[in-house]
Amino acid sequence: MRLNPKMDGEELTEHETALYDRQIRVWGADAQRRLTKSHILVSGLEGSVIEFCKNIVLAGVGSLTINDDRLVTEELLSANFLIPLDESVYSGRSLAELCCESLKDFNPMVKVFVEKGDLSGFGIDFFGKFDAVVINCCSLATKKSVNEKCRKSSKRVAFYTVDCRDTCAEIFVDLQNYSYLKNKGDEKFECLIEYPSFEEAIFVPWKSLPKRVSKLYLAMRVIEKFEELEGRSPGETSTTDLVYVQKLKRELCESNSVSESLIPDSLLVRLLKGKTEFPPVCAIVGGILGQEVIKAISGKGDPLKNFFFFDAMDGKGLIEDISTVKMEG
Repeated sequence: MRLNPKMDGEELTEHETALYDRQIRVWGADAQRRLTKSHILVSGLEGSVIEFCKNIVLAGVGSLTINDDRLVTEELLSANFLIPLDESVYSGRSLAELCCESLKDFNPMVKVFVEKGDLSGFGIDFFGKFDAVVINCCSLATKKSVNEKCRKSSKRVAFYTVDCRDTCAEIFVDLQNYSYLKNKGDEKFECLIEYPSFEEAIFVPWKSLPKRVSKLYLAMRVIEKFEELEGRSPGETSTTDLVYVQKLKRELCESNSVSESLIPDSLLVRLLKGKTEFPPVCAIVGGILGQEVIKAISGKGDPLKNFFFFDAMDGKGLIEDISTVKMEG
């Protein structure tokens, strides 16, 4: 016999309790209720985000709004299993519109919406409608802008960026001032974590970073800066840009008083193949991103702070807390 778990005066329906029975056994009914009441925004439907969308729809979030006005290309098909194989349905329909129908099939209990328009043009009130905002394929300026709008919302909005390039990936997390309960033996105690914004995090001088900071963190900042200076969209790079990127690397390392050896040219070459995505990397990164968003919404588990890096060349994932500046003098 299954019972409808009551929480804060509300309860899951019998259908929800039956559908999410296994998850409720893992993280509890209250956590599942929070998920079923949550609203998620995703912009930029690349491979890792497609995996993420699948995972949170199956987990049973309340609604998912997706934003990507691009038309389908052969490049986008390589790591997107949500796009129908029937090309006759592509005409005049955006990537988000095509993915929307497939996501609804994964879990009819979850409402999936399409939001058209340029992400940078949406205001604070728009982002305030969501519990978590995940952006991908965005410029440095858009990352900063959207993160700032989420922070200015009247409620706390969890903010994530994800960037997969070749065999490498980066996730950034900003939960602002986040508190959650943690078990210690038979007791529970409250944990509070303070997160910096994306702009604050990348403003930390390189010489103040942990001694063994991920090479991928530094390399990503070089590529990101290069795209900004050149007016390129994310991923609109190739190995022919290497000589200019090397010059920028030298300038950035000199101004930050760090050795150029911290950013191998071989890593820059891989990152310059920006639009190439590897499904296995997308699956890993999308899975981790899904876990982090579920943890933040449900209040179950220690959240990631604040960067995660993955490189398929060594198969390792690395968490970096880049949030403080060492004071000199």
